[in-house]
Amino acid sequence: MAEVFRPAPGGIEIFIRLTPGARRDALGASMQVGDRTCLQAHVRAIPEDGKANRALIDLLSGELGVPPSTLSLASGQSSRLKTVRLQAEGQALERATAFLRGRT
Repeated sequence: MAEVFRPAPGGIEIFIRLTPGARRDALGASMQVGDRTCLQAHVRAIPEDGKANRALIDLLSGELGVPPSTLSLASGQSSRLKTVRLQAEGQALERATAFLRGRT
């Protein structure tokens, strides 16, 4: 199975399949969605006024050990399939990619 991220200028882009309204905030295993491998993410927030997207950024920030300000939604604002951009370099980027490779 392919990785859940790809290199991007100044960091990486992470492919996510988001399930809002879940019982708890959590990252799951990777899954194949069409021709792309995505990381499953579950958040308690509902998909209203960007709440689920903000909860996703907070969840990823905590799991990857990076500040929320380094994460942004590159695509999929109103879709379950999202691309999140991580702007990082050095050890922060190495930690994040190692964590994501462990989920593939």
